Parts: sequence; C-alpha cells; structure tokens
Amino acid sequence: MGSVGVGAINYMRQTLELEPFAEVDSSEHFTPDAVVVKDGLTEFPDIPSNTFYYHRESDLIIFESEAQLSGEGGIGLMRIILDLAESLRVATVYTAAAFAMTASHKEPARVFAVANRKELINVLSLHGLEILPEGHVTGLNGLLLGFAGLRGIEGGCLLATIPNYAYQLPNPKASRELIRAFNKILEIEIALENINEAVGQMNRTMTEIEDRIRSTFLNADRFDDEEEIEDLDDEQVPQYVMEKIEDLFREVRVRRSRNKAAQLKEELDRWDLYTHYEDRFLDLFR
Repeated sequence: MGSVGVGAINYMRQTLELEPFAEVDSSEHFTPDAVVVKDGLTEFPDIPSNTFYYHRESDLIIFESEAQLSGEGGIGLMRIILDLAESLRVATVYTAAAFAMTASHKEPARVFAVANRKELINVLSLHGLEILPEGHVTGLNGLLLGFAGLRGIEGGCLLATIPNYAYQLPNPKASRELIRAFNKILEIEIALENINEAVGQMNRTMTEIEDRIRSTFLNADRFDDEEEIEDLDDEQVPQYVMEKIEDLFREVRVRRSRNKAAQLKEELDRWDLYTHYEDRFLDLFR
C-alpha cells in the first residue's frame, strides 16, 4: 500500500549505492493474475525481477522484488531468500510495509514494529518504535518472519502509517519514517534531502484531496436520505469516509452505544465537521 515499503528500500539502496550480487529466477514462482493489453492485443506481464544488493561498509544486504508473490510461489521464493540468508550467516531479517489507518495526512507518520522474538521486540522498543499489540501482517512481509523463525533467524517488520483514504497513492512521508527507523536500528546514516522534496509535493497533493473531502461534507446537508448520499461520485469523495460517518450515526441511533458516539464525535472533529453535523449529532440524545 502506498509503495511505502518498496519506496523506503529503493531509496536506501540508491542513496547507499548498494551493489547487486545475486538474482532469483522467479519464472517458476510467478503466476500472473492478469494479462497486459496493448493496442487490443493481450500478452503476459514480464516476470518480476528479484535482486540482492550488498553494502560493504555496513555489512547490509537488501533484497528487492518488483512483485509480492503469494501462495506456493511466495513460499518457494521465501525458501530461496532464507537459504541465502543462512549461507551468509545473516543475523536478523527485516521487512518493510504500510499500516493503513483513519488519519489525516497532517498527522505525523508513526512506525509500528513486530518481531518473531521477544529479545528483538525489546531492542526495537529501545529505538523508540511502537510495538503493535495485536493484528495481522499480511503477505510475505509477515510470512517471512514466521519462516525465518522456524530456521532460528530473528526477524522483524516495520510498518509505517498512512491515511486509509489514500492507500493507492505513493506515500514518501511514510517511507521516510521507515528510513529513519532503519537509520537507528542499523546504525547507518542515510541522507533524507531527496525524499524530503517528495514529501513536500505529497503534502500539497494530500491537502488538496482533504480540502475536496471537506468541501463535499459541507454540501452534504442537502441530501435527505442515504440513497442520494451513495450517488456521490467516488472520485469526488472517498467512499470509506462517507460510509464510516453514516455507519457511526446508524449504530449510535440503533444501539445507543456511548463508545460509538465518542467515535463519531472524534471522526467529525478530525475533519472539522462537527459544527455542520451538530444538530444531527445532538438529536441522537434527545
């Protein structure tokens, strides 16, 4: 999501000028889930590259793939990665990913961490990372930790937060937080000047998106029923925002849940919308 993990790893590789030293032939592991259409003709997509890079000064290896494989193909790729890790006596494996949550882009990106050993959790905590108390880490970002643990290799995953509504947009701000975390953990220094420029551009784009969302909410009072609200253009306002607000109103009205009422108030405040929904909100308690 948001090209967060691959964005961070790619930036680290280029800035540190890592050298490629091995590739994985994934032709036996890659199963396409779609065909590419060019001028009306279909063809299979290119097989994604899977490359290992090495940084001599820090004794760091980076593995970068153009696609996250699933199923048996993903399991086969993980075996190859961990076979090489064992042969090179790799001490710790880290993966990088995104964590989508309800938030404005103006809020600082946070980095959560999980690990397959308690000792590594303690280390990550000392570096100021938030430990994820529960949940799931999907795909190879999570499974690699499980399979590494079976081989006695400690592993951790760093997850940088992004706004739910923008999970399809590149998010260099979250990637930058992952790089900062790796700077601490790996005791290296990766300059951030180039990615700072990308973050500035992203902030301007996200501000425009949130302004459009807010503007749509301000005009929402003219709709009298949910069917008309559902007719809003998906490109004009993210569907999840509309659904979340309406679902919370419905749950408070039907279940009289104080917890849901608090959630609803928090969500309206987050988007500076309470004054526009105040009468409807207060009607829930009359």
